[in-house]
Amino acid sequence: MLKRSFRWLAFSAALSASATFVCAKSDAAIVERVVAVVGERPILLTDLRRRAKPFLAQIYAQQQQNPTQRAAAETQMYRDLLNRMIDDRLEEQAADKSRIAVTTDEIDRGMRQKAESLNLPLKDLLIEARRQGLSEQDYREEVRRQLLEGKLIQLRVLPRVRVSEEDARATYARWVKEMGEERVIELRILALRVPANATDEQFKEREDFAKEIVRKARAGEDFCKLIAQHSEDVTTKNTCGSRGSQPTSALLPALQETAKSLKEGETSDPIAFGSEAIVIAQLNKGPHIPTYEDVRAVMRERAMGEIIERQRKIWLQDLRRGLYIDVRL
Repeated sequence: MLKRSFRWLAFSAALSASATFVCAKSDAAIVERVVAVVGERPILLTDLRRRAKPFLAQIYAQQQQNPTQRAAAETQMYRDLLNRMIDDRLEEQAADKSRIAVTTDEIDRGMRQKAESLNLPLKDLLIEARRQGLSEQDYREEVRRQLLEGKLIQLRVLPRVRVSEEDARATYARWVKEMGEERVIELRILALRVPANATDEQFKEREDFAKEIVRKARAGEDFCKLIAQHSEDVTTKNTCGSRGSQPTSALLPALQETAKSLKEGETSDPIAFGSEAIVIAQLNKGPHIPTYEDVRAVMRERAMGEIIERQRKIWLQDLRRGLYIDVRL
């Protein structure tokens, strides 16, 4: 829930839809486009693209074989991200007015806590960030934004939030209704990365390694231990490769097809996701709908998240009133 200040070069008093900087040594012009203005501060296309790197990586991993869907997903992602960046600016201004800031020590501590929660050394967390297109400075800035938002939520939003048992049960009812006839399953995933620009030989070596892991799992070795030893998905290493129970429709198409053929406790053959990764799936729990009591804690947490997000949006709408905001994307 915990989700900035840049020093800007001087801009002319009246900003047009783009600002142009001319190189003195040639007639070439470098165009820096302004995609939004919040108050008197612009948001530049280069900043939007830099923030978009990890999201683009996810889109390309999920939509590699469908250019049309990929293009649509990119367009929507940029729109959503720009709105998020506008909200970030509003939160910065609110933080300035309330004299709230995030210190370097708090950022360092936040990064260490994130690494510890993933059971990783900090250096490996930064390596993972680089894989997603984020430099160490970019990652530190993201942590700073999250910590600043967390402080603002505690101060301005949480006092408005109350979660009752009825809220949790209503959230559960909506969740079941959204699933309709669909059941949920729980997969455990062991993910292996393929080196960038891997040769056919390197890919085959990775695939053979995955097959050896499958052989060990099917021979009775503890799949959780295999995940802890070999999985390169840092977000699920400490949860035995599981992201919890979820509808099959929430899975990637290849995993949906694999899940249909597995029985509880069975391990899949290696599944290649383009030239990016190879994953191994094990079905931990087959199709079912958990009872409310089974997921009560999760539903209370989800209900709280929904209420906090609702109140956060109301608070941000209040901040927007009377402020000049021009979106040009």
